[in-house]
Amino acid sequence: MPDTLWWAILAAGAGCYLLKYAGLAVPARVLADPRVARAADVVPVGLLAALVAVQTLATGDGTLQPDARLAGLGIAVLLLLLRAPFLVVVVGAAVVTALTRLL
Repeated sequence: MPDTLWWAILAAGAGCYLLKYAGLAVPARVLADPRVARAADVVPVGLLAALVAVQTLATGDGTLQPDARLAGLGIAVLLLLLRAPFLVVVVGAAVVTALTRLL
């Protein structure tokens, strides 16, 4: 079993490296296409939004359920709109989440 685990870790590492290399190996003419440039601008935003939504609302059994994390996300958005420094946003979100869980 441990040998299989190490082979899986090595395969995952190699796959990640090859995926990164594939992004660097794309010819410049492909990246100059306006459709590709538009997609490159939009896709990361969508992926980040999906990640935040899942991490904020997901439970361990695969369902979505709002809890204290949603309050922390709300205060983080508010602080970002007020142009607060990043550290203040992170600490503020953590404090609000902790206080919400305490209540």
